[in-house]
Amino acid sequence: MNILGISAGFHDAAATVLDHDGNILFAGHSERYSKKKNDADVCPGLLDDILLYDPKHVAYYERPWAKQLRQLYSGQGIEWNKLTVAQILKSQLGSRIKPDRVSSHNHHLSHAAAGFQTSPFDQATVVVIDAVGEWDTITIWGAEYNSQGQATYRKLWYQGYPHSIGLFYSAVTARVGLRSMDEEYILMGMAAYGQNNISNRLRYDLIHNEWEIRFKENVHTGLSQKYLSDYSDFDIAAAAQELAEDLILNVMVRAKKFNWSQNLVYMGGVALNCSANKRIGSYFDNIWIMPCPGDAGSSLGAAALALGGRINWTNAYLGYDIEGPYPVNAILDELVTRKIVGVANGRAEFGPRALGNRSLLADPRGPEIKDQVNEIKRRQQFRPFAPVILEEYVDQYFDMPRGFSTSRYMQAVAVCRHPNLFPAIVHHDGSSRVQTVPADGSGIRELLEKWYVMTGCPMLLNTSLNIRGEPMVNDRADADRFEREYGVRVCS
Repeated sequence: MNILGISAGFHDAAATVLDHDGNILFAGHSERYSKKKNDADVCPGLLDDILLYDPKHVAYYERPWAKQLRQLYSGQGIEWNKLTVAQILKSQLGSRIKPDRVSSHNHHLSHAAAGFQTSPFDQATVVVIDAVGEWDTITIWGAEYNSQGQATYRKLWYQGYPHSIGLFYSAVTARVGLRSMDEEYILMGMAAYGQNNISNRLRYDLIHNEWEIRFKENVHTGLSQKYLSDYSDFDIAAAAQELAEDLILNVMVRAKKFNWSQNLVYMGGVALNCSANKRIGSYFDNIWIMPCPGDAGSSLGAAALALGGRINWTNAYLGYDIEGPYPVNAILDELVTRKIVGVANGRAEFGPRALGNRSLLADPRGPEIKDQVNEIKRRQQFRPFAPVILEEYVDQYFDMPRGFSTSRYMQAVAVCRHPNLFPAIVHHDGSSRVQTVPADGSGIRELLEKWYVMTGCPMLLNTSLNIRGEPMVNDRADADRFEREYGVRVCS
């Protein structure tokens, strides 16, 4: 019996299909098919791919009634057409899928399961930090497998709505003119340019108790545009980033004090803050962040809870498949002649970060490359780019933070040891969001090996194959459109 996990109805709808042995048959995002950024609903194209696997058990990632009660409490009102799982699945799947069994699961538990059951650990401390899921905003879990190989979870601590690190960060995102629940990663990038001179002001104005993560006001309602109007958006971003990091570290300290396990699984949308992640390695021996830790990844979490046992995780290439051999030689030709090239090949990445199959790649050594790629992607010029590097060379070029000797899914930033040699992948503060590639036989690995032989450089600039405000390229038609409209060859 194949299991379909669904996350839908709010933002970034996604689906995961597991078989009964714990293999991930498919995992994909609705936005990649509909071409609508953060599409909240399961679109027809995604549903077509789901149907190929004939799922008989559908697992939903949260309990709708609990979410609706919280929305009623917060003044958002009740959506009467989303009160039950049956209503939601009918609107999302129609009559095309007729499961033998339906289950729904706690929102934060779905996050926890997506992390723990894909991790290499038999026991772990699980931390989930997001904006809000049902009533929870932060949870700490003790997770382990029982004698039958079934994952068990013990809730050790929680913080509830409206006291939320994620909602705070989203409120600041909106305050500086960005789209909340979407462009928080831009706020993180802005922080490097700010003067960190108002973090204490922000802390005094908003925080009631740092240890308990309690705020003085409901930041879910946002911050006034007049608030801190005497300071630049970059200064506000720097202060927000520092405060968020301090609050996250308080959660990690609390989690460690339970002495459950020295293995950390970290999930929830806030786990995508790779600048903050560089500081968490001081508290745990081993760290696993599943590369899709936000709500889309909870489609995998819900399916994992329905399965019960360990998931056979191998890599994040789980989505739509553009068949054919990885076009290594064609990519190299473009890199040598034009310095910048796109690639759309193999299965699409599950998660928000391109890892080589739906990527825009460039030579990281040229001083003009960063501005050129930002122009192609229609992004602000201050935005940084990530390096993708042969894993065995990472320590020669980057000072990796504790807990992240490798970073296969761009989960933490590291200081570049030779910033002058690689200006295209170094941020204003000297850091880089590193992706390391092991000797795994992947296309991106072969490309890097040949690039290194040709140039002596073991890395490339790697960013997602899309422009700002649009989803990543999914299929060959998307790649052709990108090629036509933005003048960059996309190899398949």
